[in-house]
Amino acid sequence: MEDLVLKGVSKSFGNTRAVEPTDLTFAQGQLTALLGPSGCGKTTLLRMIAGLEMPSTGTIRLGGKDITSLPADKRKFGMVFQSFALFPHYSVRENVAYSLTISGMGKAAAFEKANTLLETVRLDGFGDRRIGELSGGQRQRVAIARALAQEPSVFLLDEPMPALDAKLREEMQGELRLLQERLGITTIVVTHDQREAMTMADQIVVMSNGRVEQIANPKEIYHAPANAFVADFIGKANFFDGVIEAGKVRVGDLAFDNTASFVEGSKVRLAIRPERASLESLPGTNKVPGKVIFVRDLGPVREYHVDSQIGPIIVECATGEAGPDLSTGDTTEVHMPPEALQVFPQARA
Repeated sequence: MEDLVLKGVSKSFGNTRAVEPTDLTFAQGQLTALLGPSGCGKTTLLRMIAGLEMPSTGTIRLGGKDITSLPADKRKFGMVFQSFALFPHYSVRENVAYSLTISGMGKAAAFEKANTLLETVRLDGFGDRRIGELSGGQRQRVAIARALAQEPSVFLLDEPMPALDAKLREEMQGELRLLQERLGITTIVVTHDQREAMTMADQIVVMSNGRVEQIANPKEIYHAPANAFVADFIGKANFFDGVIEAGKVRVGDLAFDNTASFVEGSKVRLAIRPERASLESLPGTNKVPGKVIFVRDLGPVREYHVDSQIGPIIVECATGEAGPDLSTGDTTEVHMPPEALQVFPQARA
């Protein structure tokens, strides 16, 4: 298997460390999302994989072969960037065939292959059009077809969808994932959109301040975040600062049962997903009285913002007959089951 393996790869610009030493494995045929806020180092990491930046330390291997010093044009990786970089004076077919013709393939053969690739990305019949005649989603498909023309072993995409509107972006996420599965190409997507990563990826690499915070599949990233940063960045979470006392987490005057294990006196952050909290009258511990200060109806769920003695709490409840029906100003009680609570160190060394 031609896995792509990074060992101790880092990048510094002068005295600034953009990427801390990083070990990563991208399994053949897998789609990995590099996810994190702007400036976290994900694009720099992708550029090192592409051969557009030289690592300050470490090695990059593909199928056991060291490609660390191999120039970008020799790696034959497919790349799609935010701008798409299409030639406006060329037709769609000519754009897709461009890399084939400059590499020596005859024009007729290159155009035939381009037509096949346009069918693959559902643009058959668009070959004679100019780039200016296409929508944003169609331009993205042309860029993808052009990147696939050289039959790359690795496909790299650097935030290719932010310019698309929300509905089209979701459609393209699904289409790209289905195409990647069908072709079986090792794919790495850089994104700051956690929904995009959760939708498409087999594996998510969450990054912050140049270092990897967690590597896991989407389910584990969401339900078992490695630290408070990941819990906060992926989805929504309520956070409360507290301290461990007799195995419980004390937040203000309240003590919360939990399933974590920390040393007595540890300063911690208590977290709970909005959908894991409840406004129903349930038996058990961890009940917080509060007052509804805002209600937001999101269709399948209703979001309640509750003011409490430990701070604001957001609770998501299913709409319909089974869910609570509260209004702004109503008093209530938030139930936070011990098994739903996540406890993290308050500060990281």
